[in-house]
Amino acid sequence: MNLLSRLGWIAIAAGALGSAGAFAQTAYPAKPIRLIVPFPPAGAADILSRTVGPKLGEALGQQVVIDNRTGAGGNIAADLVAKAPPDGYTLLMGFVGTHGINTTLYSKLPYDAVKDFAPITLTAASTLILVSHPSLPVKSIKDLIALAKAKPGQLNFASPGSGTPQHLGGELLKRMAGVDMLHIPYKGAGPILADLLGGQVGMGYISMPAALPHIKSGKLRALGVTSSKRSAVAPDVPTIGESLPGYEVDNWYGVLAPAGTPKEIVDRLNGAIAKSLQQADVKERLAGQGFETLSSTPDQFALYIRSEIVKWAQVIKESGARVD
Repeated sequence: MNLLSRLGWIAIAAGALGSAGAFAQTAYPAKPIRLIVPFPPAGAADILSRTVGPKLGEALGQQVVIDNRTGAGGNIAADLVAKAPPDGYTLLMGFVGTHGINTTLYSKLPYDAVKDFAPITLTAASTLILVSHPSLPVKSIKDLIALAKAKPGQLNFASPGSGTPQHLGGELLKRMAGVDMLHIPYKGAGPILADLLGGQVGMGYISMPAALPHIKSGKLRALGVTSSKRSAVAPDVPTIGESLPGYEVDNWYGVLAPAGTPKEIVDRLNGAIAKSLQQADVKERLAGQGFETLSSTPDQFALYIRSEIVKWAQVIKESGARVD
């Protein structure tokens, strides 16, 4: 079931919801809003935030200031927002790590991904792509599975670090295909790309924008994208799920406020963010970066977070991944 289908199911589970457009008269916002981003500038979360932020500011009549707070897999940024006053002036661009993976990956989190936040809306999802060096004798996911079964433990795949969506995407493939491959953690995407191009590592999960130029030049081979449907920027690349039904890794992003934020503020932010994401120039820029824009009600997003925590807990426990 793809992300959008899951949201449809969640809408039914959430029940009938009130209109987000009918809020009481309020002075909010009366000052600039901080949007905390868990990653450094120029990364996917930062690009998304700096694309949506100005449009959100226009819709609300106040500046939206992007504040990059990196470290600990997003936990530093999430904890900052969890402990901020619940007044709508400090928001988080959360992602699958802060509100899906990290709950199980870390033995102790400084925040509760469910209790300490008021979800506002999903904003976007970006696909990852599994690529290989041309020297690896595989051209598809089916080829990869067959080779991995013939050579258990001899194939390797790279990720930007233990517990990242890229790492767990590989662990999910291993579990669903019943194969054994060696995970090689790197410190970031740049070193992975260098070693993939040099043939020092056989395969790796990397972002679509980083992969496409090298796929087109023939220096890397595309095996499959992790999303539930093919990417508009690389429609010839099959999904991994076409060979392994049910496989899906969504690198999703969504905006959250501290728990206790008044419902009228949450609803106003929800409507303003949805409006911003629907603007043609925003959709065009994000699509060019490999994003699929999304929207949801606060209740849908809350239930989606719970479902992601359950999904990744199983993968993490079976893989033995741990970061402390």
